[in-house]
Amino acid sequence: MDVTYYVALPFVIADDGVAAGEAVECLSANAAVMRAEALSRKPGCAGAVAFSRTGDPSSGDFSDAKLIRKFGEMPDDLSTL
Repeated sequence: MDVTYYVALPFVIADDGVAAGEAVECLSANAAVMRAEALSRKPGCAGAVAFSRTGDPSSGDFSDAKLIRKFGEMPDDLSTL
């Protein structure tokens, strides 16, 4: 059975650029967007993204993450982070 997870992920300023912070699971796409926006405003945070992933938790087979929205100074290509 496929399940969709919604996540807010902050990116913090590190010595060598930007690094992913601690992901926060949310109940809906809207909640992930609101949480990502709030996280992007925290001191030391370069920005944040809200995304979703759908898949089967029992098999571990998930589709690629789908970006919902990004906040702050985030690069266009997030695959490099």
